Amino acid sequence: MKTIVYTRFAEKQLFALPLKAQEAVERALEAYALTGRGDVIRLTGRPALRMRIGVYRAVFNEDGTTVLAIYIGRRNEATYRGD
Repeated sequence: MKTIVYTRFAEKQLFALPLKAQEAVERALEAYALTGRGDVIRLTGRPALRMRIGVYRAVFNEDGTTVLAIYIGRRNEATYRGD
């Protein structure tokens, strides 16, 4: 299983979500870290992946041992902007 690491920004976003949404995001990232499965695509124009968890999104990077969560939040027009 890969280790899941949250940036300070992603951790803050995660804890701002409703409790059930937090649990769903954590379960989805844990399942991905364990099996490599989930509703995940590679983002074009950015070196990152996106996972859909209901109406929420997690943007992350990964290497052989770590999943690094960069952004966690509700899907909106600015979700994938590289600003």
